[in-house]
Amino acid sequence: MKTYPKASSFDANIPTVITIGTFDGVHVGHRKIIERLVNSAKESNLESALLTFFPHPRMVLQQSTDLRLINTIEERKSILSSTGLEHLIIHPFTRAFSRLTARQYVEEFLIEKLNAKKIIIGYDHRFGRNRTADILDLKKFAKEFNFEVEEISKQDIEDVGISSTKIRTALEKGDIEKANQYLSSSFLLSGEVVRGKGLGKGLGYATANIFIKEKYKLIPENGVFVVQSKINGTRQNGMMNIGTNPTVGGVEQSIEVHFLDYNQDLYGQELQIEVLHRIRGEVNFGSIDNLKNAMQNDELYTRDYFNRIHK
Repeated sequence: MKTYPKASSFDANIPTVITIGTFDGVHVGHRKIIERLVNSAKESNLESALLTFFPHPRMVLQQSTDLRLINTIEERKSILSSTGLEHLIIHPFTRAFSRLTARQYVEEFLIEKLNAKKIIIGYDHRFGRNRTADILDLKKFAKEFNFEVEEISKQDIEDVGISSTKIRTALEKGDIEKANQYLSSSFLLSGEVVRGKGLGKGLGYATANIFIKEKYKLIPENGVFVVQSKINGTRQNGMMNIGTNPTVGGVEQSIEVHFLDYNQDLYGQELQIEVLHRIRGEVNFGSIDNLKNAMQNDELYTRDYFNRIHK
């Protein structure tokens, strides 16, 4: 899959079948649409392309600070690369772009820059300045500019919306396995390993403190989780704590991963953490000894989890 930072970077000589959307989470519903896109491109002797926008329009037009997305844009790239998609265009969304008329958007953007021969899009898709144009307008433009429109049904679009809502709800409740079921892959947390307070090491559980710079990233409910990550090409099993560390008087939320049987320096590395299962919620244990006992139990649980799935 080739990735482009803006539409003008795309080779306009390549004829495409395009779908358009946020595709946050790249869940089961999204994968059905992408599979449809990829198959259509093969049947039509065209190339498959997905057009998405970043920042999210709400971040720009409404300056939303409460918007939380399942994936960062980098995570989305990583997941989409495994779907069979050939081209991913991530176009910057700006106020100037939002003021394009529907005609400008179709003619100057979809046709001239992305060479769209076919557009697979939802029945409720809206576009152009103030989102005034709809699929009927797109079909009129299709006749004028000689491209095809394939409409994604109301049922399919609602399935996508329902899945996204259910994933967010599950994550907010800490129900990782339900979220992963809808995603058909593991929920990801990605960030840089930074120096923490060294509390874990003092308790016999050195941790990699993960700093996620994307403020819009949805973080699961506080608790302890079974996780896995690929480090220098090798999968490492671990347990992760999301929370404020109330037993030691913590206030700010942190994300800390203890990798089992691993003691290499990870400072400065970018890690992608696959979140597999939630062990328990966050608890104030009242004393350091009680906290140590809980962490030992968490470790036993984590080791048993991986022993069971590898049987």
